[in-house]
Amino acid sequence: MTALDWMILPLRRYARFNGRARPREYWMFVLLVVLALVALSILETALGLAVTEQWVRTGPWGASAIYRTHGGPLTGLFALGILIPHLAVMVRRLHDTDRSGWWLLLGLLPLLGGLVLLIFFIIGGTRGPNRFGPDPIEVGEDRL
Repeated sequence: MTALDWMILPLRRYARFNGRARPREYWMFVLLVVLALVALSILETALGLAVTEQWVRTGPWGASAIYRTHGGPLTGLFALGILIPHLAVMVRRLHDTDRSGWWLLLGLLPLLGGLVLLIFFIIGGTRGPNRFGPDPIEVGEDRL
């Protein structure tokens, strides 16, 4: 499979919350989302759709201008469209580590929850079949 195939694999498995996802499937999808958000940010800025705040902070050593850009309507539509496949691939990634998808609720804990989930997403999956299905490496991605 090519890198692009890995990136769009979660989109082909749009709302599939069962089964397991290899780390490569998850991280290539995250890369696709980041690249798409950067491209949308550039496009929205070029079209004047982005909301930009600017303010000046003064201090004893001078002043500095600060800019902050919020996503525009294209970013919002993209985030809405990618929400379900992103949740599905995260659940399947947790299944690969033999954890229930309910572990995603750990992300509601500030800082610590997200850090624990990041570790779960980084570590390799369990070898061989587990309670969520066969090992995607042993079976082959095309048959899952």
